[in-house]
Amino acid sequence: MLTLLTVAMLMAACGNQEARLKERAAELCKYIPDHELREESREYMTEDFYNVLDTMFNHLPEFEAMDHEWLYYFVTGNGGTIADFDVVGVEQQDKSHATATISVRQKWEDGSFDPSSDVEEHRLAMEKVEGKWLIADFDGHKSDCIRHIAINREEQAVRAAISDYLVSEIGEQYQKGELCIPTLQMIHEEDGLFMGDFWVMWYNAVGDTLKCVSGGNHAGAMTMSKENGKYKVTGFEQAVDGAGNMASAKRIFGSYYDIYENVHASERVRETVRRGQMREYVKKNGLNVHYYQNYGQPAVEL
Repeated sequence: MLTLLTVAMLMAACGNQEARLKERAAELCKYIPDHELREESREYMTEDFYNVLDTMFNHLPEFEAMDHEWLYYFVTGNGGTIADFDVVGVEQQDKSHATATISVRQKWEDGSFDPSSDVEEHRLAMEKVEGKWLIADFDGHKSDCIRHIAINREEQAVRAAISDYLVSEIGEQYQKGELCIPTLQMIHEEDGLFMGDFWVMWYNAVGDTLKCVSGGNHAGAMTMSKENGKYKVTGFEQAVDGAGNMASAKRIFGSYYDIYENVHASERVRETVRRGQMREYVKKNGLNVHYYQNYGQPAVEL
């Protein structure tokens, strides 16, 4: 009788623990990022998971999100729907780790369900820290983020080296202003060779506007070396100006010439890239400006 009573008590305790974990998982679902990482999510996530997401959402260039929608749309699609969570079950691996299985269906903002939306299944990793169950991962995105951050840091190191070269070497050819801000449109990267359509522009800050005073286009291919963890441009072959421009560009870009031509010919694409990179420059350097302006043209909001 005593043995049966003990078993019954253990089963009841396990059932209560699972119920509590399911209840906590349902609470944590409210803080899964959806288009943005809310500051209040910090206290519902492990420190390392929050820091990884904070880097992705708030400290990488905004244009990166365009290529990595899995980050900004963790659960909800880009169509005005809201994720409706239901915790199906929780499996506890040990005293401080558990995994919640969550079914998600999209609903419209008025509360009605999207008839075309299927029920999806997701995994919420939970970790107990100082007596509280917190979000430790979601669908394995933590490793995705860490991998992308490493790749991005490498890309930014390359871009910084290219920008430094354009400012110090090419910028010297123009009438100087207060700030030299290049625009980088990368065409192809392979084995230490970096092809791009580069623009070098000098600006003066007038009130809240960066006014362009000089600049020009310098398309071509750069070679680069890495010493002590830092990249350095070792050579730059440019497309020539004037009558030989097309022939030199075809030779430099080779099989990527069509890509270069499409990028170079599109002012809309160029201005979109320029605005995004200038916005990052302004943010990084803490400048109190909100517009840039070419001579004789309307100011463009950053």
